[in-house]
Amino acid sequence: MDTRSNYHQTLKAMQDELMHMGKYVEKQIYIAVNSLKNMDVLTAEKVIEEDDLLDNMMLDIEDRCLRLIALQQPMAGDLRIISMASKMAVDLERIADHAVDIARITKRLVGEELVKPLEDLPLMAELCNKMLQECLLAYTEGNVNRAAYMAELDDEVDRIYSSVVNEVVGMLGTEPLRNKQLIQLLMAAHFLERVADHATNIGEGIIFMVTGKRKDLNK
Repeated sequence: MDTRSNYHQTLKAMQDELMHMGKYVEKQIYIAVNSLKNMDVLTAEKVIEEDDLLDNMMLDIEDRCLRLIALQQPMAGDLRIISMASKMAVDLERIADHAVDIARITKRLVGEELVKPLEDLPLMAELCNKMLQECLLAYTEGNVNRAAYMAELDDEVDRIYSSVVNEVVGMLGTEPLRNKQLIQLLMAAHFLERVADHATNIGEGIIFMVTGKRKDLNK
């Protein structure tokens, strides 16, 4: 096998691992929010336990990227593709950390009756996972339009988050236990808002990967 063919196979293997990690992170977000909605501590514990697996995926992808750069000395276009994979792996790992944060909230609240139906958080999670799906497609396709779509989805997540903040603040009263739960639910919404921010950062990175130009999607 010639050096160039080996390079492309190694690059594809790294990208396949990145896609696998992205889909795993999507699952973690979905499961974490459902664990909170259903007060399912066993599911929450599963999310927490699997965090080490995602940490290892990130380290493996970073190692693959460094080897590609060191051994193959890719040109500018491929270098951006490889560097973006490493950056995506870091953002995906941080998103997975937020899934763990939400799972830990489930464990804190287990046994309590929810003071409000959890409708907004699953909707935020659905939008966040849509952003992750678009990010993965944008990367594999080199699709700037998909990457730029992050801005629109992020605005929608921010809108719901603002609504949750206003609702929770309006529900705060004099009962400490009720207030504690409300603050925990607000924190869960905040973690999802941060997930959307990470996905938006990935979108910006993909635009740079394709065009070589920086674009701020948060304007």
